[in-house]
Amino acid sequence: MRTYSVAVVILGGALAVALLSLLPAEHALHVPGYVVALLGKYLCYALLALSVDLVWGYVGILSLGHGAFFAIGGYAMGMYLMRQIGARGVYGNATLPDFMVFLNWQELPWYWGGFNHFGFALLVMALAPGLLAFVFGYLAFRSRVTGVYLSIITQALTYALMLAFFRNDMGFGGNNGLTDFKDFLGFSLQSDATRAGLLVASAALLSLFYVVCRMLVGARFGKVLVAIRDAESRARFLGYRVERYKVAVFVFSAVMAGLAGALYVPQVGIINPGEFAPANSIEAVIWVAVGGRGTLVGAIIGAILVNLGKTIFTGALPELWLFALGGLFILVTLFLPKGVVGLWDRIMARRVPAPPLVAAPVRQPEAGE
Repeated sequence: MRTYSVAVVILGGALAVALLSLLPAEHALHVPGYVVALLGKYLCYALLALSVDLVWGYVGILSLGHGAFFAIGGYAMGMYLMRQIGARGVYGNATLPDFMVFLNWQELPWYWGGFNHFGFALLVMALAPGLLAFVFGYLAFRSRVTGVYLSIITQALTYALMLAFFRNDMGFGGNNGLTDFKDFLGFSLQSDATRAGLLVASAALLSLFYVVCRMLVGARFGKVLVAIRDAESRARFLGYRVERYKVAVFVFSAVMAGLAGALYVPQVGIINPGEFAPANSIEAVIWVAVGGRGTLVGAIIGAILVNLGKTIFTGALPELWLFALGGLFILVTLFLPKGVVGLWDRIMARRVPAPPLVAAPVRQPEAGE
């Protein structure tokens, strides 16, 4: 029941905000468009945190490279949105995006083919991160790379991709990335209705994956994942193909992260190589730690709370935000190992009265004793 209640709260809250954003601007309950876009971005981050918690909290895979899957999904969406601009770009070229015209490209690269169709783009948004995760996971887990070594390799992966996407000859916009989007599925991205729709879509996708993840970890598959996390050698000794379980959950989490990045791009209006930065992946781990590792709902709460704090602090004290983030991670690690969710469970446990002590009955001596 708790699983569906969380999903209902997420989706219901997004629907309420979306409807309020469509009220006239002078209405007292009107929600501005920038707030809708901000909340949509938070929900995309929450889905990214959920994907990290699935592999870290339940399998023990501390990935410091999930930002790469997020960015790849975002680039796939960005390529689709760039193809929708058509002749409305600065240079009026109906085939080539503006940055290609500026760099004197003569024709559209072959890997941009098909991105004028949303169905093809959607397939790439899911398959590209999943394929990268499969190749990486198969090689790493088959070699039994674990612990801090695996974390360093995942961080190196996202850093290498960041350097590659910075190159202009890669055909992805180089340092500037992809931006100046116009439409999404035929709807203007500047429209309040489109922003509201994207917010609801983000909430629906987050709710769906939360329910699926909760079902996975509650089933026999999830029990095996926890066994691998707690005693991998013993699980392998019992006959479980540990590598297969790790690869499967790693690929699934990468697909989640890729779709989160895909929904993120139309709501922020840009995707550039900075999304591959290792710091972004590390920050996602902090969201999970703050909310509560191994709880799923904690990852969602942590992502929203930390990013809300980031929005507030970067506006008031931008030079102190990174110190505040680092201090928050240290405090949570030392004093709240189970995060916000663990703190809430402790508070609720204290509110429940202890059962009354019942004195043991006194044995009466029988006759003849």
